[in-house]
Parts: sequence; structure tokens; C-alpha cells
Amino acid sequence: MAFQCPMNSPFDCVLLDLDDTLYPGGIGIGPALKRNIDEFLVARFGLAADRAASLRVELFRTHGSTLAGLIALGHDLHPDEYHSYVHGRLPYDRIAADPRLAALLQSIPQRKILFTNSDRAHMKKALERLGVEEACFDDVVCFETMNPHLFVEAKEDDDGASADRAVVVLKPSVDAIVAALHVAGTDPNRTLFLDDSERNITAGKALGLRTALVGKRVRSKEADYALESIENLRRDIPEIWGAAVDELQTDHNVEENNSMRADLDSIIQARSIQA
Repeated sequence: MAFQCPMNSPFDCVLLDLDDTLYPGGIGIGPALKRNIDEFLVARFGLAADRAASLRVELFRTHGSTLAGLIALGHDLHPDEYHSYVHGRLPYDRIAADPRLAALLQSIPQRKILFTNSDRAHMKKALERLGVEEACFDDVVCFETMNPHLFVEAKEDDDGASADRAVVVLKPSVDAIVAALHVAGTDPNRTLFLDDSERNITAGKALGLRTALVGKRVRSKEADYALESIENLRRDIPEIWGAAVDELQTDHNVEENNSMRADLDSIIQARSIQA
């Protein structure tokens, strides 16, 4: 895809998360995913419902995801089996078509990379529901592209390969961010990373990315920007289009600062789906 960055823009590439970033986090996909994971653990391993829920939380805390934890613990589990269950049963009808989002993404002049922990099948379904063509993005970094080793057939007596297959690469790991930067092919300092997870934002910032926390009113410590919604992107980060920040942001910043002072007691804490 041809692209040409505005001469006065500080960004050469934009990395965009998918879930709870390109669509609102409050539509119920996250809680449904939690339930599906719990049900998978019950069905696959015969756990009681309460034990399944506590295990999901623990594996998310220690390994970054339930799937990563199960594989690290030595369970013979193929990613496709897991994803077909936990994503295949999601209520995708809750994701509404968003023509304004499609137009917004098309208007971004820089190289655009979709950067998601989700598998490709889920990514395609979510984009289809949103009415966004995959071709809108210059490239995609998803579960399969970060973890090609998990889709290679194991060879007998290959202990080294078995150890490699036990590692699942996902945000917020360094390897995941590096993989995205490799695909982007741009200077981290001129790459803007949008995500709803504070953990992911912190990881991106540590590697030099410019960061925008989506779904929050107030910036986290490691976020350069905060957007309540992706639909506010042009207003909140006009630099993408090379707009003069002083001209477009002054009034908004005054309003935002007043709102921040009034709402400090009701700031919503960072949410994670603990999947």
C-alpha cells in the first residue's frame, strides 16, 4: 500500500491494537471470552468451574495468557483447538459496523500495522463486523505471525525444538514488540502504538515507541497520549496528519484538564480480560 507521511508529522508508522481498541471495550466481548476460557478448561481438563476461573486468572498473571500458561506447563494443546473454542463462541454480533472508523483508518497517511494477540480467524471476524477491510492495513502482526514455531510439526527426539514450542510470544513481551517493529521497518521513536492495555503500553514505551492508551480519559505513566475512544484520534493526536498541535489542541487541552480535575475520584482503573 502506498503511503506518504506529512513532512511535519513526527510519525512514520502507526501500530493499532484490535480488541477493545478499534471497537469499544464495554460491548461484552471481554467477559464472554473469560466465560469461554473457563468453559474450555472445564471441558478439556475436567476442572470445577471455580477452579477453572482461578486458574485462568493465575495463568494470565504468570504467563500473559491462559494458552501460554497451559503450553508452558507442558500440556499438549494446539493453538487452533484453543482459539476455535474460546474465540469461535464469541458474540460477534455485538460488534457493530463502524463506517467512521473505516474512513478514519483510511485517512491515516502513515504505514499502518494491525498488531493483535488474537488469532487470524478472530481478527478477520472482528474486522468484518466492523466493516473494515484487512487491506486497509499495510501489514498484520497476529498470533500466527508471532508464533510460527507453534504450527510446525514436532520431530522425534528434538528436545531443543520442544523447548522453543513451549514459548508463546504475545504482547506485552519484548519479543512481540520487536516482531511488530521488524514488520513496521520504522524507527521506534517515530512509531505510534495504540493499545487499550497499560501493560502493553508500558512494554512499548520501554522499547522507544510513542504510545497512546485507548479507552481511558487520563494517560498512564508510560502513555504519551490518552484517548477515550479511537474515534477521537484526529482530535487528540492531530500530529498524525501533520496538523499544528498548538492550533488544534489548545481549546481541547483546557477542556480536558478541567475534566480531569473534576473526575479524578472516578477514574476507571485499568481493565484486563485476564485471558
